[in-house]
Amino acid sequence: MEEILLGIGDIGVATDGRPIRTKGLGSCVAVSLWIPARKAAGLVQIALPESRIHARKASEKPGYFADTGIPALIAEMQDQGCPVSGGEAEVKIMGGAEVMNTNDVFNIGEHNVAAVRRILSQQKLRVVAEEVGGHASKAVTLFSRTGDVMLSSPGQPEWYI
Repeated sequence: MEEILLGIGDIGVATDGRPIRTKGLGSCVAVSLWIPARKAAGLVQIALPESRIHARKASEKPGYFADTGIPALIAEMQDQGCPVSGGEAEVKIMGGAEVMNTNDVFNIGEHNVAAVRRILSQQKLRVVAEEVGGHASKAVTLFSRTGDVMLSSPGQPEWYI
């Protein structure tokens, strides 16, 4: 079965068992939603925390920003018959590394993680697992049948959260 491959700002939803994958996150944050009763999964790869000064980009690619990407992921899952509610959805967040600047001057990854947590809280969605921060890029694979998330990073064996 062919996987769904996401780039920066992309949103993917699988209700047919296909895995959803990102190649590398860096400072981006991936948010996964899994609805166990429906065996449905969704993933968004967020690049920046807020869309407020990027309205055109947000309308073209809402997944690019935390404040538009998470609601867009929820809407996409609901459009595919998978209502998202805090009690049913399992949420995991990954990424948010500082790979470009080891002095942490800009802290883009940290700002992305904080924005993701804030938006998820506003949506009344609870994070059940996370793998955020550090200084290494991560690739993510979300298995829609199980909700398992497999991570990989250069020089490390794959691991699950």
